[in-house]
Amino acid sequence: MHSHTRSHTNIFGMSWNPAKAAMAILLTLLFLTLLLLFLTLTAPPVQGQTYSVIHNFTGGGDGGDPWSGPTLDSAGKLYGTTFGGGLSNCGGGCGVVYRLAHQGSAWVLNPLYSFTGGPDGGYPVGAVTFGPNGTLFGTTTEFGSYGGGTLFNLRPRPTACPTVLCPWSEASIYQYPLNSNLPWPKGNIIFDPAGALYGTTTYGGEYGFGSVFQLSPSGGGWTETDIYDFQGLADGGYPGVGLAMDGAGNLYGTTYFGGAYGWGTVFELTGSGSSWTRTTLYSFENRSDGHGPAGGVTFDNAGNLFGGTLYGGSNGEAGIVYELSPSDGGWTFTLLYTFSGNGGTDSNVTIDSSGNIYGTTVADGSYEQGSVFKLTPSDGGWIETDLYDFTGGTDGGSPKGAVATGSNGNLYGTASQGGAYNQGVVWQIAP
Repeated sequence: MHSHTRSHTNIFGMSWNPAKAAMAILLTLLFLTLLLLFLTLTAPPVQGQTYSVIHNFTGGGDGGDPWSGPTLDSAGKLYGTTFGGGLSNCGGGCGVVYRLAHQGSAWVLNPLYSFTGGPDGGYPVGAVTFGPNGTLFGTTTEFGSYGGGTLFNLRPRPTACPTVLCPWSEASIYQYPLNSNLPWPKGNIIFDPAGALYGTTTYGGEYGFGSVFQLSPSGGGWTETDIYDFQGLADGGYPGVGLAMDGAGNLYGTTYFGGAYGWGTVFELTGSGSSWTRTTLYSFENRSDGHGPAGGVTFDNAGNLFGGTLYGGSNGEAGIVYELSPSDGGWTFTLLYTFSGNGGTDSNVTIDSSGNIYGTTVADGSYEQGSVFKLTPSDGGWIETDLYDFTGGTDGGSPKGAVATGSNGNLYGTASQGGAYNQGVVWQIAP
């Protein structure tokens, strides 16, 4: 019996041979496979980003619900606060100050202090800052001796600890009074060269729309001065999470609303002796420039200011990133990027030595659970890179704090929700 291959006629009336057609398909697939392999081997390498959770908060002694990003020391240790958790029993805990350090290939968290809701305060939402003496300073939003929150100082105990988990000593350096407008001191603390510290209260002040304060060392203690009380009008109201200082000692910050159009401002405070003069550098219009600058501003090496808004922009309520540059005695506003989710950034942006901008969004990203972004200067513009999109699951969700950049190129931050115990996480992105 002789085998043979029969030709067929297709619907167009043309004859075709199945065996020859199959061979042609195989040869085509082989060619495409070899071409893809060649392109892969000869293409320039792509730098990937590896996201990992380095601590899952439990809501217990280690804290829970971090509202601010970590502060990085020169040894690569991370310090931060959580709004809840801790060892006290005031409604799920009054918050914790923690330290995360490498031990071998792992990260180990040490709770440095648990707030009690007493004279020491409770519910910290701001980051911690290293003072001139190397100790930690920060704020609590509530409690204290008078109920309005505290400014605190943490330092290691003077004697060796018998245990690995050794709490630090806490001292409240200022107690806010409780009035009809809870002050809510929540921003980052900054120091001037003379050792005075500065910060903001979200509410409180003479008019109830927040204040900028100064604490000066005096006779072994501290003297508090409100250097500006916002009126909630053209001057703005409800200042953002902290301040920036230039080389001349002038202060810069944001207000969440108010200004010429009612949608927030960027302001400058210029000191002369014991008096301070406020100047509005920019008033948001709720157009493409966004609105609600909940985060503060950050200087680059050239003296330009950078920040973001929580809402607004050309993509609805997604928020934006902006630059303010000094120009002819004033400041020029430049829109750098518009997000596309349901909530932009509510924290400061971080700028590295190359001028790249890093930050987080609270509800942007593929899952609308927040994201980590990078903006790279390029040919007079900016290229946005989405470094990570949170899912709201074990990886965390709704990051609220600023990003810390390590000398090894790693990024560090927190997410206020999600994680293994749904109490938030500390995360790392490695290049």
